[in-house]
Amino acid sequence: MNKLYKIAAAVALMAGGGLAALAAPPAPAGEPKTFAVLDKDGKRLADYTIPSDTLIDKEPNAEQIRYGQRLLNETRRLLPNNTGASLNCSSCHVQQGKKPLGAPYINSVNSFPQFNPRAGREVTLADRINGCFQRSMNGKPLDKASPEMAAMLAYMKWLAQDVPHGAQVQIKNAWPIDTKLVPDSARGKTLYAAQCAACHGANGEGKRDGAGNIVFPPLWGDESFNIGAGLARTYKAAAFIRNSMPMGVNTHGNWGEGAVLSDQDAVDVAEYFTHMPRPDFPPKEKDWPDGKKPKDARY
Repeated sequence: MNKLYKIAAAVALMAGGGLAALAAPPAPAGEPKTFAVLDKDGKRLADYTIPSDTLIDKEPNAEQIRYGQRLLNETRRLLPNNTGASLNCSSCHVQQGKKPLGAPYINSVNSFPQFNPRAGREVTLADRINGCFQRSMNGKPLDKASPEMAAMLAYMKWLAQDVPHGAQVQIKNAWPIDTKLVPDSARGKTLYAAQCAACHGANGEGKRDGAGNIVFPPLWGDESFNIGAGLARTYKAAAFIRNSMPMGVNTHGNWGEGAVLSDQDAVDVAEYFTHMPRPDFPPKEKDWPDGKKPKDARY
């Protein structure tokens, strides 16, 4: 691959994935990149270190891993037949699934199969990915035997490094929001205008670059996630945005570091944008067949 092609590929990756998908710059001093690992019995294993992308090229299936990484960063552009929303997987899985409290992929491979209360059955990681395509991407599932599904799984397996199946890296997926907090949608609207609209648009329409690539995804409207998505739920959304948003106001740390909003702020702004108009999810009647539907479900 010549130098010019490498530069062009890098630009395409960044543009297609949006700012949320950019690889994290070097972490500030003191920011953890190494985490403890516990097996299923709570026994301490070798520590886990978030890997640099440069290590991918040492893998025998490096090309497949890189393809999976691109699919997660440029989902809408590369898989237009499977996506109805103008989002990428990395729009929500911040820093390519490496960020603590930003829905990391780090434990994904080693956590499946697992029982899913919403589905009422055990699901595989491929099932879970397809659930995101149908809900968060408001699109269609991938063929589980497709090269694209295999590539996404390969990237997540690489990200898990050598952590054995069933063990867990002690890294949090999201901030532990108290669901007893009472949301205030009117206050959330004001907070959205002050903290979110500069990136996601005054009407939640999102923003694109000059080439039409997604930079900041739409938070409501026809091109956003549907009501069946986890982020369409107030407390689920608040747990994510509390420490991953807003991106553009920080003067220190990395993209997606958040820590600007309080727990109440996050709940209020989440209540506002999650209840704005968005696509329906027709199979919603099949969700939570065993009951125990969360109180913030949109249906």
